[in-house]
Parts: sequence; C-alpha cells; structure tokens
Amino acid sequence: MVQLNVGDIVRLRKPHPCGSSEWKIMRTGMDFRIQCIGCQHQAWIPRIKLERNIKEILQRAEED
Repeated sequence: MVQLNVGDIVRLRKPHPCGSSEWKIMRTGMDFRIQCIGCQHQAWIPRIKLERNIKEILQRAEED
C-alpha cells in the first residue's frame, strides 16, 4: 500500500484529455479526490485504482 497524503502530486499512467498526467491529491480515504494540474478538473477515484495507476510521486506535501 502506497502512503499518500493530501497535497501530494502524482503522475498517472494515462494522461487526462487536457494533456496533463499530473494530479494533486485533495482528499484521502477509501476513495480519493484528485485534481488535474492542467485544467483544475476534480474527480473521485477508488484507492485501489489510483494506487495501480500511479507512475511516480512527483512531490510530497509539506509536513508541519
């Protein structure tokens, strides 16, 4: 299981129709809310599907 936090930026295997394949994690849990970096579109995706589709973690969220 991949450790993902709110604010992390990840690159997914398939690009969004806008052309960007980078997403920011907005909410975690059983389902994740992710936001496209290119067009700001938000989508809900199940944890298992997201973990399978992550190519790399580009940036970790700042820890307080």
